[in-house]
Amino acid sequence: MQNWIFDIRSRTFVLLIISFLIITFLVYFDVTTEFDQSSVHAFQSIAGNPTFDFLMQSVTEIGDVYYMLVFGIILLIIKRTRRIGVTIMVLLVMTTILTGYIKCGVDRDRPDLEFLGNPFLIELSADTFSLFCEGGFNASYPSGHAARAAAFGVILGYALSERFPRGCYLLLLYPLLMAISRVYVLQHFPMDVIGGTILGIFLAGAIGQKSKLYKLFEKSKS
Repeated sequence: MQNWIFDIRSRTFVLLIISFLIITFLVYFDVTTEFDQSSVHAFQSIAGNPTFDFLMQSVTEIGDVYYMLVFGIILLIIKRTRRIGVTIMVLLVMTTILTGYIKCGVDRDRPDLEFLGNPFLIELSADTFSLFCEGGFNASYPSGHAARAAAFGVILGYALSERFPRGCYLLLLYPLLMAISRVYVLQHFPMDVIGGTILGIFLAGAIGQKSKLYKLFEKSKS
């Protein structure tokens, strides 16, 4: 089993919180603006491959909260995976609420660039709910998609880590691809997805501990 969940008093949790706060302040005071702008212009210039454009759109779309809700509900229904389902549902609520309110506080607009690749087959879903503040749909930092994907990757990877001690790391590709896709489709700046990923990781670690996710392994041994 991997040590992917941790107490809020642990060194890991404190370091993640500090990292998130540092990145948030850097973004708020526009320290990362030049890096972010040059990065999204670089991503804009490489778009155009039909296969890769479709892959990036597909990855970013499955990070929408509604698809994740359906997945969480399915895990809740199945008795064997109910503890995982509860943890994921709590994380969905927390990541959505926290990213929504932080977006309002930081108040940074999304990239104002036109996607020059192939037209999307379906319209991209919004990143958060406008109920948090006026103009919430256009708020950029942190990325809700990245936060949710990181939380999913950590929780599901941890849940499978005893049976697949090496293969469970493949689930971490999901938040990585999600982060890349959000920048690729010009919905976020790099610092948005970095901040969102860190937020998702420390929430998943702490909530996984509070929900006693480790008891999954106790049951499997009994």
